[in-house]
Amino acid sequence: MRAADADRQAVADQLKVALDEGRLDLHEYDERLQQAYAAKTYGDLHPLLDDLPSARTTALPGAVVPAGVSAVAGTDAELTRRWVFEVWSAWVPVVGITTVIWLISWIGAGDPIYFWPIWVAGPWGVVLAFVTVAGIANGEPRKQAEKKARKEHAKQLKRERKALEAESAPQGETPLTGTEPDKQAG
Repeated sequence: MRAADADRQAVADQLKVALDEGRLDLHEYDERLQQAYAAKTYGDLHPLLDDLPSARTTALPGAVVPAGVSAVAGTDAELTRRWVFEVWSAWVPVVGITTVIWLISWIGAGDPIYFWPIWVAGPWGVVLAFVTVAGIANGEPRKQAEKKARKEHAKQLKRERKALEAESAPQGETPLTGTEPDKQAG
């Protein structure tokens, strides 16, 4: 299958990471980078990453991620921050809105009234705190990031497959039968 500019760039990025990690020396990096930009197919790109442990699993579309190897970019702290934000992202606006409604009703009433938003914020917050602590302890941020990466990879493969099907179907033929539409009606 032919490689796109984005594929060549992804390999170049992985080669740069390998250089930064000390896995490649400058001369070998330069040679592989030239080969990457000259590559026409995935077959030309794969050998450039075969001996690099983290690169071969993440850079190329169609690359299979072996079991136990993470294909997720990002540090654990960054993944945890994103995951915690996702967990709490609904709670913050809802509590904010209910507090604003309470504040408006308090100002409108003129007298202090019972702070009823605590019944929204409190129980829900306790549940979210438990989910957050348990999730971090069980590695949930990395699991969720890997799940998203697998879904995105599957979507990318589906887009590529559809593009290949569209390219392979000759003009005027239906992709399913390979016959011209006018001849099907007979």
